[in-house]
Amino acid sequence: MPDYKIKLEIFEGPMDLLMHLIEKNQIDIYDIPIAVVTEQYMTYLKALEEFNIDIASGFLLMAATLLQIKSRMLLPRPSQIVELTEEEDPRQELVDRLLEYRKFKDMSVVMEEMLKQREHFFTRLPEEFPIKIPLPSGLNINDLVVAFAAVWESSIDDYELVSREEFSIQDKMYDIIHLLYKYKGTIEFHQTLIRKGTKSEVIAAFLALLELVKLQRVLISQQGRFSTIYITLKE
Repeated sequence: MPDYKIKLEIFEGPMDLLMHLIEKNQIDIYDIPIAVVTEQYMTYLKALEEFNIDIASGFLLMAATLLQIKSRMLLPRPSQIVELTEEEDPRQELVDRLLEYRKFKDMSVVMEEMLKQREHFFTRLPEEFPIKIPLPSGLNINDLVVAFAAVWESSIDDYELVSREEFSIQDKMYDIIHLLYKYKGTIEFHQTLIRKGTKSEVIAAFLALLELVKLQRVLISQQGRFSTIYITLKE
């Protein structure tokens, strides 16, 4: 005969089990059918006993409370039907406890989510710096504040706008051809930077060199990767 296995849900306490039964059966918490809930609660405790699982006193106390409420609900009523007020309803104390428990349970879910988010951050504790640099003799903090305020108020923005130098490809083509004739037909690429050597001039020189190659005016050679680039005038 194959082994028969049954899985019992684990609850944190009697209120957790009771809330589970109410939510599982979609019961109105303000109108609890005590007989149904008590029967299911006792069925769960009986299952625990059959599997030799220790039952905490809190679960047994809740079972006794449910049985007491159930017995009070079964007591005979006066002949005339009178609607029970909240004070007369034996379930009211249990309802209040369940509502309070649900508030704490919902808050625990929120705090658990906050904890998960907080785990993504690391906070460094404040550090103490034991070394203190004393002020120059004859000065105090008030003198420094006054001096800083005076400098701040008297500061004037002193700057100058410098126009960007433009390098045309035609100008750099002329530079390269001129240098090739000057140095007997062969120069290195860095020699083409005869103006300011800025990034814009390097780009213009490179584009000018490509244009001269396209026009078949020059030849380019390089011995190895990242080595010197030589430019030769093509006759």
